[in-house]
Amino acid sequence: MAAQDSAVVVKPECLTAGGARIDPPIIKVEAVQNILDVCRAMSLWPMTFGLACCAIEMMAVGMARFDISRFGAEVFRPSPRQSDLMIVAGTVTKKMAPAVVRLYEQMPAPKYVMALGNCAISGGPFRFKGQYGIVEGVDNLIPVDVYVPGCPPRPEGLLEGLFEIQKKMTGRRWWPNPVQGAVK
Repeated sequence: MAAQDSAVVVKPECLTAGGARIDPPIIKVEAVQNILDVCRAMSLWPMTFGLACCAIEMMAVGMARFDISRFGAEVFRPSPRQSDLMIVAGTVTKKMAPAVVRLYEQMPAPKYVMALGNCAISGGPFRFKGQYGIVEGVDNLIPVDVYVPGCPPRPEGLLEGLFEIQKKMTGRRWWPNPVQGAVK
C-alpha cells in the first residue's frame, strides 16, 4: 500500500495533447482565464535553437524590418527552462535527436513547438539523396503545433507561425497579416 501512496497520479484532464502536465486552474473563472491566456500569448519566450540555415531566417525576425518584438516574442531565451516556444529551425540529424527531445522535456508546461523549414518538417532535400542520418520530420520525435514550410522559410512565415500559436493559445487572431501591413 505504501508504494501506491508514493506514486504520482496524473489525472487525464491535466494532460495536454503533447502529454505535458498542466495543473488545473485553482479558480475556474472564464474571464480571468481569458486574460491569462492573452497575457501568455503576448509574452512568448522562444528558445534559441537553430540547427541549420533556417536559423538565419529566425535571426532575421529580430531586425527592424520584421521586428518580432512588436508581437511579444523578442526575448529569445538560452535555456529551455525559461522558454515556452521551441522553434526547430533546420535539419534534425539522428545524432542531434536525443538533444532535441531532452530540451523539449526540460521546457515547462504549457509548451509549444514550431517546425521551421522543409528540413524540420520532412527532412528536406536530404531524404531524397539517400542520407540515412536525417530524421524525416521533427514530429517523429516531439509533438509539433505549427509547421512553417519553405527552403529557407521567409521571416514573414515565421511571424505567421507565431500568430497561429497565439491563436491556438487564445482562440483568436490578434495581428493582421504582416505582408499586407508592410510599408512599401
